[in-house]
Amino acid sequence: MSRLSVAVLALFFGLAAPLVQAGETPDKSKAVKQDAEGKYTDKAGTPTYNIKADGTVDWYSYAGFRLYHSDCHVCHGPDAAGSSYAPALADSLKTMTYEQFQDVVVNGRKISNSAKQSVMPSFGTNQNVMCHLDDLYIYLRARADGALERGRPAKKEPKNDAARATESQCLGVKS
Repeated sequence: MSRLSVAVLALFFGLAAPLVQAGETPDKSKAVKQDAEGKYTDKAGTPTYNIKADGTVDWYSYAGFRLYHSDCHVCHGPDAAGSSYAPALADSLKTMTYEQFQDVVVNGRKISNSAKQSVMPSFGTNQNVMCHLDDLYIYLRARADGALERGRPAKKEPKNDAARATESQCLGVKS
């Protein structure tokens, strides 16, 4: 191989390397807006995470971690890393849109072909999941982007009163 070919390949692979370092937020997921409940969205208006430089996660990423480990990890493995039974959701969310995620969680999905058989049950009637669907998506998005490491986040923003009121209303909790 000529020196020019080697140089071209080195340049190509150097430029093809990821532009986002582990723990950083890719531009497509960057939080640009925060609502009254403290929930962050990206420039497209899709729920997203916000992790500070000191590792403090937003409340919704933390709440998503908790929900994932109460309702999803049994099939999908700890920290969305997958299992022999169900896929790694940290990988699935790299290509799945917010709307597709909602559809699969709410309605379930069955894949049956000669190579694969899998069933994702519907969680559309599970009030705990439905009231925290965005939280789950936010957590999984952070895991998919590599912005949130495996394990329980060490630091989190506090849950504010507006988020608490919205959750109580959704769950039907009377004050």
